[in-house]
Amino acid sequence: MALHTVIKRCLCILLFGVMSAVGAEPVVELVSGEKEPYIGVNLWNKGYAHQVVTEAFKRSGVSVHISFHPWARASAMAQRGKVQGIVPVYEGAFPEQDFRLSDPFPGDSIGILKRKDNYFQYPVPPSVNLMQALSGLSGGVIGLVRGESTLQELRSIPGVQIEEVTSELQNIDKLAINRIQFVLIDKFTAADLIVGYRPHYIGKLDFVYPPLASKHFHVAFSTRHGAADKWVTAFNHGLRQMREDGTLDRLRFEYGLLPNVDSGDNKVRLVIGTVNNPDMVIMQGLAKVFEEQNPDIELDWRIINESTLRRRLLGDLAISGGQFDVMTIGIYEIPLWAGNAWISPIDPLPEAYRIEDILLTVRQSLTYKEQLYALPFYGESVMTYYRKDLLRKAGLTMPEHPTFADIERIAHALHDPDNQVYGICLRGKPGWGENVALLSSLAHAFGARWFDMDWTPQLDSKEWRQTLDYYVNLITASGPPNPTSLGYRESLDLFAQGHCAVWIDATVAASFLYNPEFSQVSDKTGFAPAPRGKMNQSWLWAWSLAIPAASKHKAAAKKFITWATSKEYIDLVAKTKGWVTVPPGTRRSTYENPAYHQAAPFSHQVLNAIERSDVSKVTALPVPYTGAQYVSINEFSSFGAQISLHFANILENKITIDDALKKSQALIKNQMINSGYLKERGD
Repeated sequence: MALHTVIKRCLCILLFGVMSAVGAEPVVELVSGEKEPYIGVNLWNKGYAHQVVTEAFKRSGVSVHISFHPWARASAMAQRGKVQGIVPVYEGAFPEQDFRLSDPFPGDSIGILKRKDNYFQYPVPPSVNLMQALSGLSGGVIGLVRGESTLQELRSIPGVQIEEVTSELQNIDKLAINRIQFVLIDKFTAADLIVGYRPHYIGKLDFVYPPLASKHFHVAFSTRHGAADKWVTAFNHGLRQMREDGTLDRLRFEYGLLPNVDSGDNKVRLVIGTVNNPDMVIMQGLAKVFEEQNPDIELDWRIINESTLRRRLLGDLAISGGQFDVMTIGIYEIPLWAGNAWISPIDPLPEAYRIEDILLTVRQSLTYKEQLYALPFYGESVMTYYRKDLLRKAGLTMPEHPTFADIERIAHALHDPDNQVYGICLRGKPGWGENVALLSSLAHAFGARWFDMDWTPQLDSKEWRQTLDYYVNLITASGPPNPTSLGYRESLDLFAQGHCAVWIDATVAASFLYNPEFSQVSDKTGFAPAPRGKMNQSWLWAWSLAIPAASKHKAAAKKFITWATSKEYIDLVAKTKGWVTVPPGTRRSTYENPAYHQAAPFSHQVLNAIERSDVSKVTALPVPYTGAQYVSINEFSSFGAQISLHFANILENKITIDDALKKSQALIKNQMINSGYLKERGD
């Protein structure tokens, strides 16, 4: 690197540092469009690319403001100099004389999405000859997004007709109804859009493998602004640090964007997708024992947050990706995915596994048409946790069977935000398995239902209004700040650190709240049943290990999930971590063990809650579905994720309860029409 360039970069970084020190932190204004899962206004932390850009600039003392627009408008704003730059872009997207590009960072994998009944394959692999591979598209109509520059080579292929629209979702809709033959799109973008907004297309569209090209992302800075070179220098400085200290790879991992890598030897490499809950982290650590016992098998762990995991797993099925060999799924997915032949039956199992030891309620929930399709890692229901010491100090007693009014009264009395002790902690984080799971369970207890017997949504009912009133008022009056950042894992940590007086959530948390190595309040924690309304608050879940039908390593995958859910594994956890930490809610032998009873005073309550859970009787009114914290239809994961944002927006004072319910009612009704449950649109 030339000396003058080094001096220029150092001076730029020094200038930004001095400005920050005197309180005048510089701000760079950028634009972007929606590009799931990489960047978007409704994505977790606004997406991977957004986090890369903000973190890189932060390390150079620069703040970033990114506004979102349709891609054509965002591109025009950048070209006219209305903002300093645009992200993410590909090399060659803009004239070099008008823009300065940042250093590259890992981007997307562009390829072709088609209908499943279209048997197109590339005439040669794209890696061998890209132009020849693209020639196979001649005579077809291909959908692109206006304003995006993804693969310029496509425009030079004779006989290819290009149609441009304003969003990727429009192209997917056109493809589904056969108005175009192909869509040029990133594989993760296609998967996330189908899963998130068009669940009725799952199983109908295919991504053509291998991808056409892996493209790097850049930030493009307009030369209409004199500081373009300074912004490039500042960004590149931070990006270099992120690459060197592993932050860049960590972000890709957290968003489930790291590609699979071959083991390079003769070992079978199992890719395991699982949630970042403490029990799974323990499983990853102890799995070294399995690898020692099976030296021909290597485990590749993808441990990510719950909402991202669900997107990646279902997205992999949506575009026939075949990325995973073991999937961590729950009782919501089992009958739906088994019915679509997306996962493989587990039978037969070795006699030593003792399948009859699995709790009947849990075993039945993992069975479809008399075949077992997953093995349970841990099972759970729902219960109330509380701080015995705080209630005693306040002269209060937790009722043996608390009502919702009891919970509200106790939470209000114990709320002490000045000392960072909050009356109650509840899930507020968006996601169908986060805030919607809790609200669904609450709503059923309040007498609400998702649908009537004709599949007409019922979110405009007074019972749903009462549910949201209770939830919002309780969190607003007696909850911690920033409630929309709190899901199961965050709430667990908050309670364990002594910041929650009451918490209503999954019974599996008891294993950690009573463990002094994890919890600061292990000797101060009490438990009671979940509060009762018109109905008992019901909940049944089992995080379970399943094998996707597309896995090429089914035998090895079955060997692993059999080990990870066995009595042998439970004994291994007990020996290395203590009996209080063993995965609960799966085996009767665990609850018959005196050592477990001694270590886990909550065990009787948990067993009763699980065995009494009945997902077919969750509300007072007749319903056409099963499930307490979910609805047993494919579409639920899509509309549940979307309306979770409305519910989170209530807590952030961005929308009223009535408006949130009105929007949710309309959104779900539209989905049910598109999926064929309802025939007439109506008002």
